[in-house]
Amino acid sequence: MSRVSLFDGFLDDAAVFPPGLKPLAQAVPDHVKHHSSGYGALVGPLVLAAPALAELDATVPLELAVTAPGGPAQLPDVLARAADLPVRLAGFEVAMPADAGVAEFFAALEVAGDVPVFVEVPRDSRRAEVIATCAKTGHQAKFRTGGVRAQLYPDEAELAAGIAAVVAAGVPFKATAGLHHAVRNTDPGTGFEQHGFLNLLAAAAAAREGAAADRLVPLLAERDGARLAALVSEVDTGARESFRSFGTCSIDEPVAELVELGLLAEGVRA
Repeated sequence: MSRVSLFDGFLDDAAVFPPGLKPLAQAVPDHVKHHSSGYGALVGPLVLAAPALAELDATVPLELAVTAPGGPAQLPDVLARAADLPVRLAGFEVAMPADAGVAEFFAALEVAGDVPVFVEVPRDSRRAEVIATCAKTGHQAKFRTGGVRAQLYPDEAELAAGIAAVVAAGVPFKATAGLHHAVRNTDPGTGFEQHGFLNLLAAAAAAREGAAADRLVPLLAERDGARLAALVSEVDTGARESFRSFGTCSIDEPVAELVELGLLAEGVRA
């Protein structure tokens, strides 16, 4: 069964980030091609780090999500540079520096205006206050779900607690890093335990129905693709109001896996 509507805008194009590391000059035309393909509706913004805006030579309109490795201080420059380009800022994504207080951090984001802000939720004692402040300010959350070291992957219990907390607070979220496959898996090269993006979607849907964090853990741990696909086939599109999107350095691979799991029609790959 085709579930294109459930996955509309689900795939943030993070081709320039590891492990893809596609050159910007190639990433931009490839992104445009993705949008004009049969699966174009599934593709969200092109994700770039703030410094890349100085190198961006956009000749066609683009939708961008911009990450801020230098923290919220980069926001004014991002807004200024975007204003001089044929782009729409679909999101400003920023992590809290380790030494930042919650109040001062969010105060620096007040200049964002109507640009959606995604705050990377810290994995420390500030987490609850950050989620509560996102709820008050209308900002959205971002979970880091992997990286180049095993320690960057939150386990199922930690991620379940985070998803339950943001859904309960009415804070939408996106996810980034480590979501290389639809289904929970062990990377054969690194041995890292990797979350599946469909696992997160199933967990978000269950949380919206009132499931507590401990009930989300088995959903995040599910490794049977057919079983998980059956669960997701019953997920209401409202789940995307909570789990907005995830960053992927490959657009083709998640589309192919969704087709193989029977959640998208074969024709969308054309």
